[in-house]
Amino acid sequence: MFKIVDTLIKRYFSNEEVVVFLLLMVATLCVLAFWGGILAPILIAIVLAFLLQGLVERLQRLRLGHIPSVFIVFFTFLTACSVFVGVMVPIIWRQAVRLVQDAPRMFTVIRDEVLHFAEGHSDLVSQAAIDEIANSLANESTSLGQWLLSFSLASIPSLFSVVIYVVLVPLVIFFLLKDQHKILSYLTSWLPKERKMMRNIAHEMNDQIANYIRGKFIEMFVVGAVTYVVFIIFGLKYAELLALLVGLSVLIPYIGAAAVTIPVVLVAFYQYGTQSEFIYVVVAYLIVQALDGNVLVPLLFSEAVNLHPLAIIVAVLFFGGVWGFWGIFFAIPLATLVKAIINAWPSQEQLSI
Repeated sequence: MFKIVDTLIKRYFSNEEVVVFLLLMVATLCVLAFWGGILAPILIAIVLAFLLQGLVERLQRLRLGHIPSVFIVFFTFLTACSVFVGVMVPIIWRQAVRLVQDAPRMFTVIRDEVLHFAEGHSDLVSQAAIDEIANSLANESTSLGQWLLSFSLASIPSLFSVVIYVVLVPLVIFFLLKDQHKILSYLTSWLPKERKMMRNIAHEMNDQIANYIRGKFIEMFVVGAVTYVVFIIFGLKYAELLALLVGLSVLIPYIGAAAVTIPVVLVAFYQYGTQSEFIYVVVAYLIVQALDGNVLVPLLFSEAVNLHPLAIIVAVLFFGGVWGFWGIFFAIPLATLVKAIINAWPSQEQLSI
């Protein structure tokens, strides 16, 4: 047994770069596992800085200096965020409050429709099933109200965290954009001089993840905007809130689209019942989802992330189970990192050289 372990160590971990990289990976995983919540503002800032770095580079190609490019991109980003918070957030907040107030009535309408359908098809649905459905919907309505009350009370201490995010995240973004080369030079100075494998991983990650993050933000904006227009055309209630949820759902492949379909269908059913408008809204929404999956995603990510759909689902479930929301958000980048490590890991012949 010890001989087999010794052979494996000599075969795969006899290279200094491999050992250093493995230690860095273990240290990074430990930091994220124990201090991931504390470092959340830094992680958000890194993602946003990574997104904005492409705009800085484009301005530099127009012969603008590095510092002016950083200031232009940074203040444009702050202006866009301020406009969104000042205009959209109050609208979305009012709709969210109204949706919460309408939730018990919504469950009552759905329950009555289900009971009416079941009574008209008593040969297909037993009375016990009818009673179970009615009790289940009533309990869901009660538990929803209790959860909303506890959530609103529990969210009061988080107001201080919001202030920290508002101040800290933009500050970190600015310094990451301004001193990117100095930070990278300092970090790489601690690595071995011979780091061919790390360079290969870094190049693959930079090419794929940069395109992925930028593509995801574009997809989120386009899907949210198109969905909002569709909902406005049909006069659906809570159009801004639902469109925002649909736009955010693209951050979680496959699972997000399936989850956000439930509130869209429930609101449409609550507003239109069994009328034809309900079918039109659902069909239009499904068409938007189909266009996103079959047209927009291949157009944006044709060369960004070459992962099998099954690998993406497994990554979302695994990393989401380990790190919660941030694990879901970074599931595809982390899966891409694993793929890049496997591709760049030196073979036995390379290690023996």
